[in-house]
Amino acid sequence: MVTATQATSPQASKEQALVLWFEEVGIADIPLVGGKNASLGEMIQQLTPKGVKVPTGFATTAYAYRYFIQAAGLEEKLRQLFADLDVEDMNNLRVRGKQARSLILNTPFPQDLQDAIAEAYLKLCERYGYTAQLCDRFDSDYQEQCKQESVAVDVAVRSSATAEDLPDASFAGQQETYLNVYGVQDVIDSCHRCFASIFTDRAISYRTVKGFDHFNVALSVGVQKMVRSDLATSGVMFSIDTETGFKNAALVTAAYGLGENVVQGAVNPDEYFVFKPTLKEGYRPILEKRLGSKEIKMVYEIGGTKLTKNVSVPESEQRKYALNDEEILQLARWGCIIEDHYSDVRGQYTPMDIEWAKDGLTGELYIVQARPETVQSQKSASVLRSYQLKGTSEVLITGRAVGEMIGQGKAKVILDVHKIDEFEPGEVLVTNKTDPDWEPIMKRASAIVTNQGGRTCHAAIIAREMGIPAIVGCGNATGVLSSGQEVTISCSEGEAGRVYAGLVPFEVQETQLDNLPRTRTKILMNVGNPEEAFGLSSIPCDGVGLARLEFIIANHIKAHPLALLRFDELDDALVKREIYKMTYLYERKEDFFVDKLAHGVGMIAAAFYPNPVVVRLSDFKSNEYANLLGGHQFEPKEENPMIGWRGASRYYDENYREAFALECKAMKRVRDEMGLTNVIPMIPFCRTPDEGRKVLAEMEKHGLKRGENGLQVYVMCEIPSNVILADQFSEVFDGFSIGSNDLTQLTLGLDRDSALVAHIFDERNDAVKDMVRMVIAKAKKNNRKIGICGQAPSDYPEFAKFLVELGIDSMSLNPDSVMKTLLMVAEVEKEQG
Repeated sequence: MVTATQATSPQASKEQALVLWFEEVGIADIPLVGGKNASLGEMIQQLTPKGVKVPTGFATTAYAYRYFIQAAGLEEKLRQLFADLDVEDMNNLRVRGKQARSLILNTPFPQDLQDAIAEAYLKLCERYGYTAQLCDRFDSDYQEQCKQESVAVDVAVRSSATAEDLPDASFAGQQETYLNVYGVQDVIDSCHRCFASIFTDRAISYRTVKGFDHFNVALSVGVQKMVRSDLATSGVMFSIDTETGFKNAALVTAAYGLGENVVQGAVNPDEYFVFKPTLKEGYRPILEKRLGSKEIKMVYEIGGTKLTKNVSVPESEQRKYALNDEEILQLARWGCIIEDHYSDVRGQYTPMDIEWAKDGLTGELYIVQARPETVQSQKSASVLRSYQLKGTSEVLITGRAVGEMIGQGKAKVILDVHKIDEFEPGEVLVTNKTDPDWEPIMKRASAIVTNQGGRTCHAAIIAREMGIPAIVGCGNATGVLSSGQEVTISCSEGEAGRVYAGLVPFEVQETQLDNLPRTRTKILMNVGNPEEAFGLSSIPCDGVGLARLEFIIANHIKAHPLALLRFDELDDALVKREIYKMTYLYERKEDFFVDKLAHGVGMIAAAFYPNPVVVRLSDFKSNEYANLLGGHQFEPKEENPMIGWRGASRYYDENYREAFALECKAMKRVRDEMGLTNVIPMIPFCRTPDEGRKVLAEMEKHGLKRGENGLQVYVMCEIPSNVILADQFSEVFDGFSIGSNDLTQLTLGLDRDSALVAHIFDERNDAVKDMVRMVIAKAKKNNRKIGICGQAPSDYPEFAKFLVELGIDSMSLNPDSVMKTLLMVAEVEKEQG
């Protein structure tokens, strides 16, 4: 028999140790201490020198677990217990699991195992400045004194299975974790409960589904110094976008208190996106910040019977971000370091799922866990699958979309995990939140809808792994939806997931991405919604030819820029109140505009980096500006807004130039602070070359000087004067983009929105084609880039062929037209030789 002294001595082999310190193990030691503990040891050894902070501790070994099982003769009893196991029978699973756990809990640890754990814990206490004599007392009164006076080290006791954290399977949450554990006896008891939790119902079910033998998996227990995030914040970070698999963005989530609430989905956390490539170059590329409700937090229980408890978060704290920008960037930098290290170790790209915590006593950030991400990293990169609704219906409730898919079926509302045996395969699970106890039925669901949770909560993670759509953080789905009600769950429309009444028709399209042709003509994409950008970036293309600011302004900002600049002058109290509600985090309301615009453009630019992203500056007409919050106070009434005060003519006008300055500040932030120099601003509706010069002068005032830091500026070609004076416009701008919609209207002198003349609108008209032919020739003569971003190539293959024959540099298409147009262009170019 191995003694405690042998188990922890330097001479004892690692394979026969009962306890190992994290500093003694690395990623190769998963068979000895499980995935979680091996990863902690790997980071402490390899990444601490690179600045990554990881709290230390020790692990009981897989050998210790097997020693306990064999010494007590438990394996044979457990095998008999599982002889008639049926994980599809919820009652059978529940009974067998309870019996297995009772068998382990009612069997004491061997004395030498208890001694090894006690000795290691006492050494951990000494490492943090506490004396072994104080920490070695077992009586419950003293344990309470430890908590009250911080006499002993508070630790987290976490299970770590030897089959855990593999690239293609996640055992996270299958076994138990205990937080705020003090004193020798509590540590030993918590380790014992962790051993028993290898046979939780969810773990038994998951292993069976994944094909793991219950007796080939052993359990290690990690005992790690607690980070006092109960006094601060904690959360989860992925080094990849969890929804789309976009590799270049890190997703950081944050909430107050201990991290269990974020992992379990009990809170809707803040979410932050950071762009990794330019972060590594020293920029500060926070692409997006989304405020979560963060209504509760988990804290230490002092003087009570539980280890932890949930308390309400004051509303004033809920309405603030849980992390500041420097903390967001620091975590993202660590995420990059961790991802790069594990990718090097594994010899292939390995995105990571990371838990972090901030110590409220010291203000320091720590990484407390890291494991390979197991869903997006396993998807085929050669097949593009897209879901599309082919009808519509009443939207019953919305939340955060998980999975970019569509599912449907009869809703099943279950609020108590003990009633999961009522769930039928193919139903839509509707509940408050899930934890690993729900997993036996989650794999049977056609979709999942929860009241609580964010994109990194348990329901979201399992839904992705099971390949089913989920909508989390709906608020009151269990009140709105009822069992037996037919519903459609759509996660295919951006970040907002929608629950539709009834079974709405939809289709799934699969596109093989292998061996796609390359074309001389650049195939670009029109992108307006930043929330869709990461997903759209998987469609093969050469960049973005048209990113419209109007979508961001109308949907994310919603207020007129002058209403923000002159907030105190607003004469409509209701409008003023609405704007205040949106901008309460900003002392200067105009900063809200710059922030939101920079984040929106940054998301699109990052999605397609380093390919060019042509951003058309604002092109609302006066009647459209008037419909923004506060807009009526600042906009004139025009008889014909389409050819009125829009585009370039606004930018240098005394009545609007300070609003245009906000757009310039946002563009400068994207290019200079985020490092996204692939952004090319484009000026719309520029009537004369002189007007173009005035706009460039305004831009230069705000740090956007053409030619500096590689800045190019394009102009829309949508007015006949742009064509006729193309030689002169070439002296002012670096490139043209043909807006075929407006060019057709203005060439033919019609309003396509008028039913009386709409039938005449056709980009294939000879007059329009002559305009296009003329401007392409002039652009090429002046060595200027020229593309098209209007609707025509998407709608008419013959028009796209016409453009290729003229030698146009690029076509920017709607996303659903990119693939078919790419193949058609390849054929045309092949014919041309």
